[in-house]
Amino acid sequence: MSRTGLWDSHAHMDSDYFAGDRDELLKKLEQDLDGIINPGCDASTSEFAINLAEKYDFIYAAVGWHPEDLKKLPAGYLDRMAGWVRHPKVVAIGEIGLDYYWKENEPKEVQKKVLLEQIDLARQFSLPVIIHDREAYGDILEIFQKEVKNMEAVFHCYSGSLEMAKELVKRGHYFGFGGTSTYKNAAKVRKVLQYVPKERILFETDSPYLAPVPYRGKRNNPGYVELTARNAAEILKIDFEELAAMTTANVKRLFRKIGSKA
Repeated sequence: MSRTGLWDSHAHMDSDYFAGDRDELLKKLEQDLDGIINPGCDASTSEFAINLAEKYDFIYAAVGWHPEDLKKLPAGYLDRMAGWVRHPKVVAIGEIGLDYYWKENEPKEVQKKVLLEQIDLARQFSLPVIIHDREAYGDILEIFQKEVKNMEAVFHCYSGSLEMAKELVKRGHYFGFGGTSTYKNAAKVRKVLQYVPKERILFETDSPYLAPVPYRGKRNNPGYVELTARNAAEILKIDFEELAAMTTANVKRLFRKIGSKA
């Protein structure tokens, strides 16, 4: 077991922000964390994630097309993804979802179509999905209420309402909590954290983005997941070690290909 016993369930170590010190940082993190899941957002980042997973035992990959990257979506992209997901260290499809914040993104109907196609591929391979949801809460919830059955998802960096969380809990989904849960203005996120069953909580960094207090505004890295987890332990009034063990078990339950190696 690592020093912290924690997983970072969502970190973009493929990012150019790590170009100067990626290997040096990962060698240290290998001692600090039980594991990292690196989700892809397009072809190049998905393939980079797989390469990292091949290089480092404690890194696993997810693959997919992010809603901000659909303008470059190639024909036959699902066939390409089907090849990736056969890799033993590809544990999920993601980061996929809806993003209505950026007006230059593809139209809503295009985003929903591609999301459903990728969800269907995940179902075919019995993989969970990692969901990005930015200012698309109503459409995401409707999709998961009406069209997503018999599969599991983690709602990465959850920012929806408590009412939406209650609906997702009923359906057995998971929630990723990161640096935003440490921010003073994030009372809503902390309220959801207190509501969600502990067996549905994952910790993440979304590195290199959204660093927790006291590093807010600086480059995030997976080592800072410990700050988020310790903050959550205080909020939930639970021992840090107990929460670390519980959330690590959650990672292995959701991402079954990891659990099968344990």
